[in-house]
Amino acid sequence: MKKQLRDLVPDSVIKQIRNYAKLMRINKPIGIWLLMWPVLWALWLAGAGHPDQGLFVVFLLGVFVMRSAGCVLNDYADRKIDPYVERTRDRPIASGAVAPAEALILFVALSLIAIGLASMLNRPAQLLAIVAGGLTVIYPFIKRIVSIPQFVLGAAFGWAVPMVFAAHTGGTPQLAWLIFGVAVVWAVIYDTFYAMVDREDDIKVGIKSTAILFGDVDLFVIAGLQFIMLVGLVLMGLLAGLGFWFYASVAVAAGLMAYHLWLARDRQPAGCFAAFLHNHVIGLVIFIGIVLHYSFNPV
Repeated sequence: MKKQLRDLVPDSVIKQIRNYAKLMRINKPIGIWLLMWPVLWALWLAGAGHPDQGLFVVFLLGVFVMRSAGCVLNDYADRKIDPYVERTRDRPIASGAVAPAEALILFVALSLIAIGLASMLNRPAQLLAIVAGGLTVIYPFIKRIVSIPQFVLGAAFGWAVPMVFAAHTGGTPQLAWLIFGVAVVWAVIYDTFYAMVDREDDIKVGIKSTAILFGDVDLFVIAGLQFIMLVGLVLMGLLAGLGFWFYASVAVAAGLMAYHLWLARDRQPAGCFAAFLHNHVIGLVIFIGIVLHYSFNPV
């Protein structure tokens, strides 16, 4: 069967499809996980432990599509910078494997899929989806202008939270915006770890980041943001009426945060990148706490 498929599809086409997949970061799913966890928190909390099945499918597909679209646009925007950064010089556009025009066509195609998914939601969620699209387009270019692009990334990654509540309930209660705030702070934390990997290269090419802005006090600021996130999670639990299992998950998350600071203690790229990659476990742990709460305390 595999041989027959290769006979039907030329190797050059298969190779290019792989390049497109690489451009969409399908081979690096960490971004999907980081975007997905706040969406799952919101789905379970908005649905009081019983999320709507259709919305579950639409939002998970939306996570994959929007993250892929964001990666494609990001690489297009950075096409003249990536060749000069050690970690990014092998990306498809930077290496010449994918032409900039091809990347734009792929971005438009993914955007049309996202619009199709949004059309399945109610009117309040559709209006919020317009903002989500704007944040996705703005982020790749904002890091040339402001010193805190991680906050814009956080807004883009967290905007699905109020969308979930709007789709579920027709409105965006205080809880939705609290979860959004937690998601924004969390994104600044893990993306600062990520930016610390490229700090020296970013300074050379003129890219701005919180890693550069925070400078020598980067780990101290990250620790402060971690504390703010933990306080936000506790408030989230109080507002949603969550119990023991959730607060136990918050305690585990606090331990993981300390571990991430330890990984990055020497500010070496490998340690900072490991802290970034491991951050998604925090999202998983919090989600487990939410699920266990509703499993043992059915509404």
